[in-house]
Amino acid sequence: MMLVLLACGSAVLAGPKIGVLGIGLCFGLVLVCLCYIIGNVSGCHVNPAVSFGMLLSGRMSLKDCCFYVLFQLIGAGLGAACLFWLFRIGLPNGFDFGGITPGDGDPFRNTIATNVLQEGVHPGMALLTEILLTMFFVLIVLGATSKEGAGPFAGLAIGLALGLVNIVGIPVDNCSVNPARSFGPALFSPHAWHDIWIMIAGPFGGAILAVCIWKMITGCKCKCAKEEAAA
Repeated sequence: MMLVLLACGSAVLAGPKIGVLGIGLCFGLVLVCLCYIIGNVSGCHVNPAVSFGMLLSGRMSLKDCCFYVLFQLIGAGLGAACLFWLFRIGLPNGFDFGGITPGDGDPFRNTIATNVLQEGVHPGMALLTEILLTMFFVLIVLGATSKEGAGPFAGLAIGLALGLVNIVGIPVDNCSVNPARSFGPALFSPHAWHDIWIMIAGPFGGAILAVCIWKMITGCKCKCAKEEAAA
């Protein structure tokens, strides 16, 4: 809820003033704060792709993963509802909203920072972008939260990673790397459902790649450690 309300809210309420760099920074800062608030409680996934990655890497049970995803979607919907409420209040007064992708002559076709393809973006380009950016993000999460990872600085590394991928991905499709983040705003902007498959397939595909890479890294590390011990 807070990720969608505050991070997507930065695009909707302040987008024209802070630009892509500012919006990406807000996404990162919100996640840093959330990591240090609920990281010790739940791990602060707030992202089905991260939970899926944890499931594939053996750090989470299927039952827990399903419940995590369910409540991530509910939270995203609540955050988007608050944001849409603010949008509807300010719209009649001519507030300069950001987070809007014009379409078919309707300046408010895709509101509240929905994940839709920007002008000139091919679906294949958006899908590949989502896969690669999510792979990088989930790989950071897996490494930073491992036993020999970043420790108390894990939240900082994860937040910086989210900010970075948003700065890169916003010009393509407003950057998802999080199916829940895409699902919440889409509930209040039906036109966004046309591209929602990219925001689901891309992040989950990226999570699978991240887990494969992480297992390769840790597998090589274990092998080297055994060889050193044997020597």
